[in-house]
Amino acid sequence: MPDRREILRRSLALAAAGFLSPGWARAKSPARFSSHPFTLGVASGSPAATGFVLWTRLAPEPLSGGGLGDESHEVRWEVAHDEKFARIAKRGTATADASRAHAVHVEVEGLEPGRWYHYRFLAGGETSATGRARTAPAAGKGDESLRLALASCQHYEQGFFAAHRHLAAESPDLVAFVGDYIYESNRRTGTVRSHHNAEPKTLAAYRDRYAQYKTDADLQAAHACAPWIVTWDDHEVANDYANDQGQDLDPDFLARRAAAYRAFFEHMPVRPSVLRDGGEYRLYGTHAWGSLANLFVLDDRQYRDHQACPRPGRGGSAVVGPECTERTRAKRTLLGAAQERWLAGALAESKSRWNLIVQQTLFVPAGRPTNAGMLHWTDGWDGYPAARERLLEALARSGATNPVVLGGDVHTNYVANVHARPGDPDSPVVAAEFCGTSITSQGGGKKLVESIHEANPHIRFADGSKRGYILLDLGRDRLEARLRVLDAVTRKDAEISTAASFTVLAGRPGIAP
Repeated sequence: MPDRREILRRSLALAAAGFLSPGWARAKSPARFSSHPFTLGVASGSPAATGFVLWTRLAPEPLSGGGLGDESHEVRWEVAHDEKFARIAKRGTATADASRAHAVHVEVEGLEPGRWYHYRFLAGGETSATGRARTAPAAGKGDESLRLALASCQHYEQGFFAAHRHLAAESPDLVAFVGDYIYESNRRTGTVRSHHNAEPKTLAAYRDRYAQYKTDADLQAAHACAPWIVTWDDHEVANDYANDQGQDLDPDFLARRAAAYRAFFEHMPVRPSVLRDGGEYRLYGTHAWGSLANLFVLDDRQYRDHQACPRPGRGGSAVVGPECTERTRAKRTLLGAAQERWLAGALAESKSRWNLIVQQTLFVPAGRPTNAGMLHWTDGWDGYPAARERLLEALARSGATNPVVLGGDVHTNYVANVHARPGDPDSPVVAAEFCGTSITSQGGGKKLVESIHEANPHIRFADGSKRGYILLDLGRDRLEARLRVLDAVTRKDAEISTAASFTVLAGRPGIAP
């Protein structure tokens, strides 16, 4: 029988198949589609100084496999200086191949740094919606500011995507989405709308789940307003999975994960270069915004050790006390050894004014006391405290200026100071943290959030009652963060407001008094 490493290698190769291989069918562009093919909108991502990635998918029947069968189609794309496409900057053609769910990823190069562009796709006599994308600025030229929207966790059934409509109206330069773009689970109660298919476990089912989310007009508006940088968390595959293990200990989990990974890439504006030899999906990497900011995007799912002290007969997370000595084992990793080495090196090389660590979940300690001792949730950084300490040691060695940690996952707005020794309020403050609430997913109970807040003085703000996103405005001298929240996630016409605002001053780590 093949060992665990060989099984993992095969599963990764399966997930990559069809993306790394060329299209197998000759593209044929029909005179007309049976209906409008651009039902899933358009998107851009991974901006660099001279270009970005453009994405769309042809799907005239989006909720039933797309409706195009096995034939591939030619898609034209255009990038223009103006909204009317009178001044074309770049144009070309791409193949929407059936083996890739008729998705198109175009890497546009040769553009000017720090510029907004308009883009669209054309196929079979049909034209897509128009999107806006911008290139990253060059160092020292047009990089005086960055407006960054931070978002995560959008369970389709638990609310409407009004937050995305408001996010688009904020005109961000860049959107960082840090996980749980889809949810695999189907809820029975507390829903405002329903997933149209059963819990996905196959490639076809995951494709249809993404398609349902992407038919939402507000989500399409958020994608069309600015380029996105994306990473994943657990629900893109299954709740609380860790590396090669699902919480149900399903022996076929790796096949399910392979299907989920492939569907993720078919629907995200990511560069093909994230697909590596052997089938690895290298999501982690550095995204530069001139000399103003480096964004270090992490992946805390694909390479992690299994959660410590799971419940009998289960994988996944648990809430554990001092009796779980496995949690504090020195070699436990959340990021994997290779990603840890990469991050340490990238931080050491950074010359940017701001250094943003863009990752999935709450970074600072969030234990809560009981008569039996402190309790910790094992799925987040509290389940891997030695890995957190190594990251902070690497940050200290690097000398990277003005570090800020960004996260999501816990469906609660947390604002915190990051100390050199986690949980020790007498140790120096080395960074600020902004962990955003969810777009729709239900938050932590009030009593739970309050107990975490009270037990951890480094947490300056905690509220799990509202849904929304965080808007960050970076300049040379300061970072301003606004926690933007909806009045009700159950209404399509929900209004937005600011729950709280915080400042980080350059040269002064942590949240400003």
